[in-house]
Amino acid sequence: MKRFQHAFSPVAFKSLTLAVMFALPTAVVAHNHSKAEDDQRYALPKSATAQDFIAIFKEINGEHPGIRKAHARGVCAVGAFTPSTAAKQRFTSPLFQVDNAPLTLRFSMGGGTPNADERRGARGVGIQFELPNNQSHTIAGITSPVFSGATPNHFLGLLQWNLKMMRGEATREDVQKFMAAHPSMQPAIEWNRGRTASAEYTSATYYGIHAFWANTQGDAQKFRWQLVPQAGEKNLTKQQVESGPQSFLTERLIEQVKNDGAVTFDWHWTIGAADDPTNDPSAQWPADREQVHVGTITVTSAGGEACTPINFDPVRVARGIRPSDDPVLPIRSAAYAISFGQRLSNQ
Repeated sequence: MKRFQHAFSPVAFKSLTLAVMFALPTAVVAHNHSKAEDDQRYALPKSATAQDFIAIFKEINGEHPGIRKAHARGVCAVGAFTPSTAAKQRFTSPLFQVDNAPLTLRFSMGGGTPNADERRGARGVGIQFELPNNQSHTIAGITSPVFSGATPNHFLGLLQWNLKMMRGEATREDVQKFMAAHPSMQPAIEWNRGRTASAEYTSATYYGIHAFWANTQGDAQKFRWQLVPQAGEKNLTKQQVESGPQSFLTERLIEQVKNDGAVTFDWHWTIGAADDPTNDPSAQWPADREQVHVGTITVTSAGGEACTPINFDPVRVARGIRPSDDPVLPIRSAAYAISFGQRLSNQ
């Protein structure tokens, strides 16, 4: 039971998928139920609200008063953002009109427990950009380019089946069949098959899995973003996953920044074509889409509590940028707000 409890920790609408993919095989086991029975049994929940997610996060992870309900384990950092010339010339948002905008960052582990095993699972990052006139811009990403399904209902259904399994009310086969019944869950399975976790917070590429719109000098363009470490990606070896320490990411980040002075990421935006979906975070856009290097994000120190009072809600964007019609975004924003309020009141 403990193994499953760890493997299926929820993670702010994203990272739980990664734990699931690491833990479960993807082949569908033969069964004797009729197709009609399976269609009904493994159907998506009819609704999914922010309160539903907060409630099931607590059921899976337990009570941790004053702690974030997802991505509970993490470390604060600060730094600066320098926009590229290309971004300044192309996009009208004030995000790109100021050099060296101050940043507050939080690197984190997926899952709702503050003692998550750092050898496994997704990493996350939240960044708040401080802009003139009391404006700000917020992004949040994880180390997977796709969400666990096309809608919040997919993720809620996955959580519900994981909770049933933890209680002994369902089996791995049930979780397996639920995922197999919904094609939009397959891209996340494929992406995570055989992958190990990043060796450091700063040796991973982070993806903003949702689409947004940005104003240009002429019209608005859809985009998704990636944050790529300039030093390159580095993952744990299988031996490190099996026998390495369970806690190391915070120490490595603090040591790395201290020794190197700074760590830098390149921020890239993928510009979508007319037929690229904005309402399905489980569907990757084609690899040949235009890439725009919009700037560099530099981490200059780590540790402390600078990120503690921040709600890294990716819907809170600067002027000239707006969220898309992705159905996960409004539910995610509402769940973040509930979690933030509970955290500040030590719930």
